[in-house]
Amino acid sequence: MDHTQLSKRHWLLILTLTLLTFVLGTSEFVIVGILTDISSSLHMTNAKAGTLVSAFAITFAIATPLVMSATSHFPKRKWMLFLIGSFITLNALCVISTSYIMLLILRVMTAIVTGVLISLAMIVASETMPINKRGLAISFVFGGFTLANVVGVPIGIVIAEWYGWNATFMLTTLLGGLAFAASFFVLPTRLSQVRSSIRDQFSLMIQPRILIAFFIPALGFGATYAVFTYLVPILKGMGAPNNSISLILFGYGFLSIFSNILASKIATHNAIGRLRFVFLVQAIALTSLFWTTNHFTLGLANIGLMSLMAILLTTSTQLYLIDLAEIYKPDAKGLAASLMPVASNVGIAFGSALGGIVYHQGNLMNVTWVGGIVAVSASLLTFFSYHLDLKQKKTA
Repeated sequence: MDHTQLSKRHWLLILTLTLLTFVLGTSEFVIVGILTDISSSLHMTNAKAGTLVSAFAITFAIATPLVMSATSHFPKRKWMLFLIGSFITLNALCVISTSYIMLLILRVMTAIVTGVLISLAMIVASETMPINKRGLAISFVFGGFTLANVVGVPIGIVIAEWYGWNATFMLTTLLGGLAFAASFFVLPTRLSQVRSSIRDQFSLMIQPRILIAFFIPALGFGATYAVFTYLVPILKGMGAPNNSISLILFGYGFLSIFSNILASKIATHNAIGRLRFVFLVQAIALTSLFWTTNHFTLGLANIGLMSLMAILLTTSTQLYLIDLAEIYKPDAKGLAASLMPVASNVGIAFGSALGGIVYHQGNLMNVTWVGGIVAVSASLLTFFSYHLDLKQKKTA
């Protein structure tokens, strides 16, 4: 057998993990598209409804590394199947949710399950594939989130328009059942188990280089979500008809497919060096929305550019964190694999919270300035990390 090529079994596992991230991504991201429906149904402001996004992200960020470290010795197959079953139950309960508090609690619990499942999917993809194909596998798994934006979120919004926002969670419940069935038949039984204390695992986090690498994607996602969290109100302010918003969000997700393809290309060579300038372009795209949304067509084109820039950092930063862990704490590569998803949700929480504060002050379009400033900060941090890489190579 050629151990440098992907077999049919490898591809089946990759597709199963991609399906899982698609389901998890649909559940996480669809809330943005039905935010105004939830706020209207539960009689609260859009800004308060936005806390469902930030609460999910904050919980994801805090709980994921803790649970991952505490359960590193669990049999991965059984643990993943249990978590998928929990995901199905929590989404089913969201269908019958009748209050903000109930929905908030369920979303917080779903965030814990989602964070651990995503991290486990990354680890399984990394350790079961030929070494030279791990990047490709990880790119596919990340692609599940892109597909969620392209297919899952628009379908969820349409369902909410036809039957109410509660029905959207019926969709995620059914998708969860499909992911469970696929995982039951495809997930391998012999996967790594690491017995290590939480203290030993978290010693990785005191490494300055790891912390710098962690905050690069956090700021990158924060820049996007300062604007994206409130994209539906922005579109309505542009004069977009209510029945066209799901189509526009579909277009946003479709363009992000190309962002995922470009992310793989960027990761092949000098990834951190390239990301320095990616974030600067992102800053320009976000800030320009302040003016371009005064013109419907130009505003849509600018939103398309925002989508194209949104996830260029994913594959590069995921591999960068794993590579740094290999240098500083090889036994904690599992924790390192969870840091990119955690960082992205730190960024989502940070960005959506900043956007919410600005939105609450009354001028919605000022969120574009917030996004631009955060993107510039990501670029500066990437410049610094790239400088440290060059310095380390010279002294090696």
